[in-house]
Amino acid sequence: MARLYGDENFDVQALELLRQLGHDTLTVRDAGQGNQSTPDHEILAFATENNRSVVTFDRRDYYQLHQANAAHGGIVACTYDADSAGLAVRIHESIEAEEGFLGGKFVRVYRPNK
Repeated sequence: MARLYGDENFDVQALELLRQLGHDTLTVRDAGQGNQSTPDHEILAFATENNRSVVTFDRRDYYQLHQANAAHGGIVACTYDADSAGLAVRIHESIEAEEGFLGGKFVRVYRPNK
């Protein structure tokens, strides 16, 4: 299973559901960085230093960081979805498709069309 780090804007309920699916999850708030407007590059650096992959809704910003330097612990960039359970399942399935190894990867998780 993956070691995940949810950035400040990510769905905490989805992270809790991912934890129930067996992933090791940590939030920015859990790490003592909540409500500090920590820049994305610092979030990614913290995650990488702690052998975690960032989970985020900030797809464009993190894609730019990935393009600039793919030496990171992985980025799971999601389309916002109010269905936390569905989002967690799609993230879980995407991680399984990568065989749990996310280092240096930019993984996109999209909300299904309704």
